[in-house]
Amino acid sequence: MRKSLLLFTVLAFAVSLLSSCEAIGGIFKAGMWVGVIVVVLIVALVLWLIGKVRK
Repeated sequence: MRKSLLLFTVLAFAVSLLSSCEAIGGIFKAGMWVGVIVVVLIVALVLWLIGKVRK
């Protein structure tokens, strides 16, 4: 239960800080490859956090 609450809190915090339109707009203003790298890093971070919570 505690791990699920932690994961939910982290995800809710991330969602509240970035609205999707602003995040995507900012990423792709910097350039397509920078955007791709940032998206890959965010996905990797989320997967890593999920892996940590499951252990």
